[in-house]
Amino acid sequence: MAKAAEIDTTYDVAIAGGGYVGLCLALALKKADSAMGVVVIDPKPMEILNKDPRASAIAAAASRMLDQLGVWNRIKDKAQPINEMIVTDSKLRDLVRPVFLTFGGEVTEGEPFAHMVPNGAMLPALYEASRALGVAFAAPDSATTFKTTVDEVTIELASGKVLRARLLVAADGVRSKLRDLAGIRTNHWDYGQSGIVTTVKHERPHNGRAEEHFLPAGPFAILPLTGNRSSLVWTESTADAKRLVESDEFTFELELERRFGHHLGKLELDGPRNAYPLGLTLAREFVKPRFALAGDAAHGIHPIAGQGLNMGFKDVAALAEVLVEARRLGQDVGAFDVLERYQRWRRFDAFQMGVVTDVLNRLFSNDNDFLRAARDFGLGLVDRMPGIKSSFIKEASGFAGPAPKLLSGEPI
Repeated sequence: MAKAAEIDTTYDVAIAGGGYVGLCLALALKKADSAMGVVVIDPKPMEILNKDPRASAIAAAASRMLDQLGVWNRIKDKAQPINEMIVTDSKLRDLVRPVFLTFGGEVTEGEPFAHMVPNGAMLPALYEASRALGVAFAAPDSATTFKTTVDEVTIELASGKVLRARLLVAADGVRSKLRDLAGIRTNHWDYGQSGIVTTVKHERPHNGRAEEHFLPAGPFAILPLTGNRSSLVWTESTADAKRLVESDEFTFELELERRFGHHLGKLELDGPRNAYPLGLTLAREFVKPRFALAGDAAHGIHPIAGQGLNMGFKDVAALAEVLVEARRLGQDVGAFDVLERYQRWRRFDAFQMGVVTDVLNRLFSNDNDFLRAARDFGLGLVDRMPGIKSSFIKEASGFAGPAPKLLSGEPI
């Protein structure tokens, strides 16, 4: 294991948040510019990252970035390619769920449009690669407050330490404390839904097929993992989700089977079950002088399109490119005009994706027969139009819009 860099007091970039966004940004910056001083601040010990039981959908563009950063080879053996995706729309009591839309194929030969990757593999790989390049870590510790001046930002930590940096990046999640301290307001809608996340084993192989079942309470997604296992993202009303998570295993598996079906044989829980509240949170600004938001701190969206993590990776690629190129031009990485380039690149795209997921959730999470007939007609129409399907696959792969270099697999 690489030795951690000693904690200094002055850095070019301080990153609050040691999740996939914070770690990936630290790695991208350090790999492109080894002289850049980077520190990651996080309240949890980094050594427990391998205990995260969840899995994430990684778009093809994101896997290209991870390959460019030197970590894809460390995790690809644990990654499950998604070879096909089907979409159904039905009521819970329906005996048959017609498939209205099918996505399949590869972005390029041998490159699926997405993979499912265990967080317990991806996060430690990002951490170890960052440490090896000299990224410093203040963990476990947390940023309690900060003050900005013309030349720097001063960050006070819970431990009593004080760090100084040219730029502070808040990658501390959808309930970002630092975003609030920076005075950045958000637009927020609570959906009254929660997403139940767990892993199941099943008798039969999934053959790399993902399934999205639109049910009246919300989408029920079955996402393939290695072996005869799948990750579930199961949307219910918040009250029902709480009841299900707290129920005994027999009741939970019975309700699970009603939604999952019998096409993959007998089911068995293979991990903890947790419920997370769902909503839409969009920051009105992504940057302030010497301060920037990234990942869920900038945009928290519904998981209906599976794009939350990939939007965070887009933030990483765009912000890293802006900062590294600014340094090469002799510019101050914390200057507002530099950070504005990042905001122009990412804010509209985040707003657009937030609106799309919001509309999809409102359209599909209901039991209105008229809306059901209209959306099923629309899904069937899309399924018969290769051009539109191709654009959807391009979006799901992470290649829509002007792509930062890292998402194209190019170095900064």
